[in-house]
Amino acid sequence: MTASSIALPRPPKARQTSRLPWGSPTIYVVAVVVIALMLAPLAYIIIGGFRTNSQITADPSALPAPWVFTNYADVLASTTFWGQVLNSTVAAVVTTVGVVALGLMASYVLARYRFRARGVLYALFAAGLMFPMTVAITPLYIMVRNLGLMNSLGGIILPQIAFALPTTIIILVPFLRAIPDEIEEAAAIDGCSRLGFFWRMVVPLALPGVITVGILAFIASWNGYILPLFILNNEAAFTLPLGVQAFASQYSVDTAKVLAFTSLSMIPALVFFSVFERRIVGGLTGAVKG
Repeated sequence: MTASSIALPRPPKARQTSRLPWGSPTIYVVAVVVIALMLAPLAYIIIGGFRTNSQITADPSALPAPWVFTNYADVLASTTFWGQVLNSTVAAVVTTVGVVALGLMASYVLARYRFRARGVLYALFAAGLMFPMTVAITPLYIMVRNLGLMNSLGGIILPQIAFALPTTIIILVPFLRAIPDEIEEAAAIDGCSRLGFFWRMVVPLALPGVITVGILAFIASWNGYILPLFILNNEAAFTLPLGVQAFASQYSVDTAKVLAFTSLSMIPALVFFSVFERRIVGGLTGAVKG
């Protein structure tokens, strides 16, 4: 018998696990349940604004029958609501511009310059993440009062910028460090100054991170409640979160109108976050890679 005629044993076949092309159904079920739990309160508030108080009292979980649009119409016709929208918009936009401008400049120095106190400064900004605004609300109130900024949007904007800078710097520094030194050397050979390199190269390359921190600062300012509660006492200067609380106290009996006011107050932030959600994820992913 020759060696060629001897049948060699075949290797055991590896078990083939059958996987569905669209993933495990358990993951989708869990995701749907989590999403439903998150969206149910929002849907209840929005739909509740289309009901009357008698409908809510009779069956709080039922759909409107019939649908009532007067609650939303009354809120949209109110000058108080639009004044609070304007106050929130001004505070959020100015806060965002201040956070992006100061954070980008500070991050550029910490990421691209070599000096002794660089690590200490970066650690100082990182430590700022451990101190929320609620912890420092009393010193903030005293400082704002001494500066004469009570009952003004400036008393809200300055602290919001200060407390948003740690997060901004932590996100932007990896973006700026990831820019190759060869690009800066080539720009210097071509006669570009450091300031010109900052505007022409650094800002465009760090644009995903800049957009991310800008969105986070805008949403945090729009939803801010604790600081306006302590700083603003004049109803004409109220922002939307504080206006919702004041409106709910004034119309505590009219539950349907309170739900309508609350719905209209949160819709801008929801739309803004939904539109730029991919930008936030992309910016945070880039920061982690850097």
